[in-house]
Amino acid sequence: MTKNLDKEGLGSIVANYDIFYIDLWGVVHNGIALHKNAIETLEQISKSNKDYVLLTNAPRPSKTVKSFLEKMGMNIQIREKVYSSGEAALSYLNKNYSSEKFYHIGPPRDFDLFLDFRKNKEEKISKSSYLLCTGLFDDESMDLNYYKDLLKDQIKKTMICTNPDLIVDRGNKRELCAGSVALIFEKMGGKVVYFGKPFPEVYNQSINNKNKKVLSIGDNLNTDIKGANLLNFDSLLISNGVHKKEIEDEGIEAVSKKYEAIVNFTQTELKW
Repeated sequence: MTKNLDKEGLGSIVANYDIFYIDLWGVVHNGIALHKNAIETLEQISKSNKDYVLLTNAPRPSKTVKSFLEKMGMNIQIREKVYSSGEAALSYLNKNYSSEKFYHIGPPRDFDLFLDFRKNKEEKISKSSYLLCTGLFDDESMDLNYYKDLLKDQIKKTMICTNPDLIVDRGNKRELCAGSVALIFEKMGGKVVYFGKPFPEVYNQSINNKNKKVLSIGDNLNTDIKGANLLNFDSLLISNGVHKKEIEDEGIEAVSKKYEAIVNFTQTELKW
């Protein structure tokens, strides 16, 4: 049975855990502004002498995400806790693909992910050795059929996906993410190497969680909550996120079952 913490707050269970993995987009901010109650909660977790990681499926190096958060007004003590899927992917690419040609699927703003090996970027997909997917092209941000046509002759190549999220809400607008393109490629028979939640590597790289009691907090059942389930962490779902309408229509128990996810706690928003 999932317990709702809207009345008691996160502070009622904080003593039970050593580490908190906390999603950024949808929990701490909405892509436009920080959530005041979430920021207060992060400050209170620190005052309770507990560790936390702001673990995000952003397809950018951690330093780029920190700069973005600084512009939003997040203080340095909090944003230093950031670890991104892009950072985990960058480490892998430098070790395994540093000299190979790639084709970038995603917006130009994601260039800083491959800044160190930008000379390997191919303009023609047919000439690439692998595919690096950070998102969707700006002028093809809604039509997934475009990517089916783009990728139909590239099935033998490996795709590196730096954001497993399928969707994200920027303010009140829903947008597709790199995971949607990667899912198409997989269904066509292609191989995808993912970096980010729910895959264990990004959790283990970000902080030493061995023999620690962990709570993972996020708004996405496919990534935040399934990641917690895979690693036997407890989970807290922010219900005012990407699954808001489903939960309002069907209830948390039915929605959790539909996504085959175990949710220990819920909150409408992250609040102490």
